[in-house]
Amino acid sequence: MMSAKSVVNAVFRCKQYSQRSVLSRLMATAAPHTAGENANVAGLNFNLTDQQREIQQTARKFAREEIAPKAAEHDKTGEYPWEIIKKAHALGLMTPALPESVGGMGLGLLDACLIAEEFAWGCTGIGTAMTANELGQAPVLLFGTEEQKKKYLGRMCEEPLMCAYGVTEPGTGSDVAGVKTTAKKNADGNYILNGQKMWITNAGHANWYFVLARTNPDPKAKAGEAFTGFIVERDWPGVVVGRKEWNMGQRASDTRGITFEDVVVPKENVLGKEGVGFKIAMGAFDLTRPPVAAGAVGLAQRALDEATKYSFERKAFGTNIAQFQAI
Repeated sequence: MMSAKSVVNAVFRCKQYSQRSVLSRLMATAAPHTAGENANVAGLNFNLTDQQREIQQTARKFAREEIAPKAAEHDKTGEYPWEIIKKAHALGLMTPALPESVGGMGLGLLDACLIAEEFAWGCTGIGTAMTANELGQAPVLLFGTEEQKKKYLGRMCEEPLMCAYGVTEPGTGSDVAGVKTTAKKNADGNYILNGQKMWITNAGHANWYFVLARTNPDPKAKAGEAFTGFIVERDWPGVVVGRKEWNMGQRASDTRGITFEDVVVPKENVLGKEGVGFKIAMGAFDLTRPPVAAGAVGLAQRALDEATKYSFERKAFGTNIAQFQAI
């Protein structure tokens, strides 16, 4: 095994400033006993398939050529990155998790994480705008009927459309069971939606929303039975989109509130069935949290790359500051 000093020296000898290349060098030195093309430490396989490497390289090239050069301007102006989104959609990078049956790429969760990591390397704000679709799509993927998937997910494969996940409210964030938005069934079997959502990513540009609402008026009802998930189209009467919020590091994305004022939601737009909305919301969170974490890795990698690059450019006392032990 390498000593701590050897590890540090290996990092500073790396000329590409790449966490990935450093890691591969350390693993090769630290685990000479492993065997097999796909073997790794303790027999675990952390290697990507050829397809995954191709996806990673495509997303990486896109982030460096299309996202990073435009990041500062979008962060300054807050302009939504439509042109970047359109180019990513043309490459299939906007629909990795959608099934092939509706025109998507049919890729797995790891593939989506690889793309999210590279997008965030380019810009976290632009990356959020581009990957937030996955959260809005997840409830339909998990609980939608074939008709719902074809109508709402299929269109997103044909053209660069956006969707949003409407759960958070002004007084309710992670406490999903505290949602106050209500949906009451009328005589026609449709639902009348009233309430307010807040901090909804892509709200101002989405064509449709997943909305969680309370359908059981009993305040003592169990969370697993009290809520229902709906697909709500943005242009329906009564849907009012609020002003854009300016969030540090996220100005290129679009965060807004949404108010629902007596919005009539057809019964065909219920996801799953009445009362299972809490389960749908939790399932969507579970499915989409890994790409969020991957995005954080991408941001950390960019910070390391920029800091390392600067440490070799900045000079003090006759040498670059990378040579100082504190750095």
